[in-house]
Amino acid sequence: MKKKILFFEDLGKKEYKETWDYQKTLFNDLIQKKRKNRFSQKEIHGYLLFVEHPHVYTIGKNGKKDKHLLVSLDFLKKINATFYQIDRGGDITYHGPGQLVGYPILNMDYFFPDIHKYLRLLEEVIIHFLNENYGIKGVREKGETGVWLKNVKGKSKKICAIGIRISRWVTMHGFALNVNTDLRYFNYIIPCGIDDKDKEVTSLKKELRNNPHISFSEVKLLVKKSFQKIFHVEFI
Repeated sequence: MKKKILFFEDLGKKEYKETWDYQKTLFNDLIQKKRKNRFSQKEIHGYLLFVEHPHVYTIGKNGKKDKHLLVSLDFLKKINATFYQIDRGGDITYHGPGQLVGYPILNMDYFFPDIHKYLRLLEEVIIHFLNENYGIKGVREKGETGVWLKNVKGKSKKICAIGIRISRWVTMHGFALNVNTDLRYFNYIIPCGIDDKDKEVTSLKKELRNNPHISFSEVKLLVKKSFQKIFHVEFI
């Protein structure tokens, strides 16, 4: 099977709104080319963006802000956090320093027209990354999207959130992997709208017993390799 070609870009640290606008530019460009049937044999099949955001809360178009944001917008200003209601699925989540956010913007005509399969493969990228590199067993939680871990008592801990948008079979938004994230910022929301005492949020650093030597740049490289393997792509 011939591999698909994606343009990879590491945006470093960047404000959420600026990144969202950039995503939309790439997303709309792919859609316009599809409408005009302007793809050539040399055309790339999409993009993968990596980024680390300052403190920000985002909520999907069907999210319940009044119920799942537990503090006021004025309080968010005091903790140097911003808030955006955006055009993805899913409920409320947090992005911030120490969290790797990945935005695949893919022309699914070259992959498969199946939203369920796409979500499961995004999960598989993180599951593969955790198991191959850290010996951590990531799992799927029935009825939920994202990647979870189980402790010895069976409690579920979410390490990666996923929320996407698909229009005309082009994707945007993506996954947020907690690497060495300050988990206290999740206390101000009901993450992903899941109000369950047997579920909590975790990070790679916490699962590795607060190992201070986790390399964020190494994590990015390894997640990129897992994405390459699971989606059968090449990066330029």
